[in-house]
This record gives sequence, C-alpha cells and structure tokens, in this order.
Amino acid sequence: MYYIVTGAAGFIGSNLVKALNERGEKNIIAVDNLKSAEKFRNLVDCDIADFLDKEDFRKKIHEGYFDGLIVAILHQGACSDTMATDGRYVMDNNYQYSLELLHYCQEEEIPFLYASSASVYGGGRDFRESRECEAPLNVYAYSKFLFDQIMRRRHKLTAQVVGLRYFNVYGPREQHKGRMASVAYHFFNQYRAEGKVRLFEGSDGFENGCQLRDFVSIEDVVRVNLHFLDHPEISGIYNLGTGQAQSFNDVAVATINSLRRFEGKSALTLSELQAQGLIEYMPFPDALKGKYQSYTQADIGALRRSGYAVPFFTVEEGVGRYVEKLLAK
Repeated sequence: MYYIVTGAAGFIGSNLVKALNERGEKNIIAVDNLKSAEKFRNLVDCDIADFLDKEDFRKKIHEGYFDGLIVAILHQGACSDTMATDGRYVMDNNYQYSLELLHYCQEEEIPFLYASSASVYGGGRDFRESRECEAPLNVYAYSKFLFDQIMRRRHKLTAQVVGLRYFNVYGPREQHKGRMASVAYHFFNQYRAEGKVRLFEGSDGFENGCQLRDFVSIEDVVRVNLHFLDHPEISGIYNLGTGQAQSFNDVAVATINSLRRFEGKSALTLSELQAQGLIEYMPFPDALKGKYQSYTQADIGALRRSGYAVPFFTVEEGVGRYVEKLLAK
C-alpha cells in the first residue's frame, strides 16, 4: 500500500515526504513535473518507492493502475505562480487535475488531502472559510476557489476530503521557487549578499513594510497535514495559518537579527535597522496593483474545533529556526 504525494519535489510536498519518512513510511510514490530539474534536490534525503511524472500518473489513475493500492493522496501539485497569465494551463493544472483525483479518491474510498490557498479571499478583510468572504484576484486564486466550490457541493462523501488554505508559508526546501519563494528566503539571501534587505513601500493605506500577512512555518503546515491524516473521520475546508498577522518589517527584523546573532552581533530594533540602512524600501510594482493582498490573517476557529491544539510559531520563532537551517547548509 502506498501514500501518493503530488508536487512531491516542491516545497510543501517534499516536506510532507520527509515527514512521512520520519514516521517510518517509505512506501511513497512521489509525483511531480521536473521541467524545473533543480527541484530533484528536495528529494535527495527522502526515501520513496517510485517517482512518476505528473502526466504519467494521471494516465495510470485513469487506467486503474493503482486501484486498491493507495492509503491516501496528499495533493500538493499546482502552478503556484500568482502572476501566471496562461489561464488554460493554470486551470488544467490546478482545477482539472484536482477534480480527477477527487473523483478517483471518492470511488476508491481513500483520504484526499489537498492544497487550497488563502489567495481565494482576495482583498477582503474577513478570512473565514465561507463563500461570502471569497473574491479571488487572479487566475491562480480562481482555480483554487473553483475547486473548493466543487468540494463544497459534495454533500455525501465516501471518504475523507480536506482542503487546506495555506497562508504565507516559509521554510526549508523552497529554494527552487525563485521569485515565488517566501520573503524570509529572499531577505536571507539579500542580507548575506548585500548587507541589507529591500521591502516594498506602502500600499492600500499601509506604511512602508507594514503590510500584514499571516506568515506560517512549514513545520506547522506539516503538523496540520499529519493531524488530518491521523483523523480520517474529519472532512472540510480549513485555513492553515497562525491566526496572527505580522508585518513584512517583522520578517525582515527577524531575519536580520537571526543572522546578526550568527555573526556575534547584537539585535537591533526596526528603527535602528532603518537608520543604519539595513532595511530599505522600493516602489510598489505597478504589475501588482489591484492583485495584491496587503492584509491576511487566518480565522483558525474551524481548525481548532477539528481538534488541532498545537501552538503555532511566531515569525520571530519560525524565521529564527529557518535561518539556522539555511546557515547549516
């Protein structure tokens, strides 16, 4: 019997594969598209039973190749580029592919955990898992939103289906994502290369660097996924964030001060970092205007009611742990 992890060479997928390994699970089929070949590095320290290209996997699913052989599918595979303009590709990769797997898992009566996204909330200020709060701003967000709507129409489920709306995830194994990697990753590299970090100027009424996001550590994301994997009786759509918004300035301060500790230097306040030119601000990009979430904060009431009671890392805690791991490499 096998666990299937799609997007297995990606950021969240590879962390889930590693977490399953740490539980003693090695019968894992890793599914991904290695057009970006560098992603293979995320699986080097993982144990898997097989690797399949995404399109080969879709074909095998339709042919019934895996019938009776799967424990659960953890579906993380998606086009995650919020600025993607090829709507047909995004909808096939994020919506149609997910729909095929949902139908298969219901027919086979096996758990299906899938990656949704906080982007479905758009520019709103109410982040509850409720239709009236959802207004996607780009085709990536729409693809996630539409699949969630299909899931909601499934009034009679034969097996567990859990959609997790990831907020701003950061942590190890995201290096292949380029500009889509977390700000913590970019700040780390900027400071190491230039001795300073650059943030966007203010937008939507927020001062420079004061835009607020719910930044959540990949360690917390993995724990929540495993929580639902351990409770196949629970289905639904759940926010996966910390429940506490923090600013981009907070991430910059946490990143720089973690690196300063490594250098044997004392921590500095935001105003001190600004005064010394260690934090700079750059114009807000025209391409992002009207498509950018300046504020997100997960309502995690439903998640807590599902029985998940573990505290989440703050930015200061989570980014500090992340910087230590980046330095260890």
